[in-house]
Amino acid sequence: MSNVPAIDIGISAKDRAAISEALSRVLADSFVLYLKTHNYHWNVTGPMFQTLHMMFMTQYTELWNALDEIAERIRSLGFPAPGTFKEFIKLSSMKEQEGVMSADGMIRELIAGQDAVTRACRAALKVAEKADDQPSVDIMVQRLQIHEKNAWMLRSLIDTSASEPALKAKKK
Repeated sequence: MSNVPAIDIGISAKDRAAISEALSRVLADSFVLYLKTHNYHWNVTGPMFQTLHMMFMTQYTELWNALDEIAERIRSLGFPAPGTFKEFIKLSSMKEQEGVMSADGMIRELIAGQDAVTRACRAALKVAEKADDQPSVDIMVQRLQIHEKNAWMLRSLIDTSASEPALKAKKK
């Protein structure tokens, strides 16, 4: 018999398990995206090297810090946080990226990764809202803001459509 008191925080064990499972998927997607972003930071080349190198560093550093917050929330709910590559790959909606790709390919891959984490956060948010788990809701809302902004910034590097009307107007 354990001397550890039961968790009695106003969220049922069933709901805590569902939230933890959803947060584990967010954690896995976040870790895979962290690893891709760090890899691309190391290996990016080309005319946008400095911009991308710094942007990727900012994004992977932020992701690294988020991993701890998400894992600690899972632990607070009474469940073990996944922590191995095998678990992360099993839980993640993303696949590992092998080899070195072009800067454009890296940007496109990271956009897809930011979108994947955003979808995982939205799914976890719904589960947390249903159980009235405000701390998990808060974490997911913060993550959504960050990942949507990161995806926008990455898209802006390859989207020239917004500047095309201004260029055409200048030529007249």
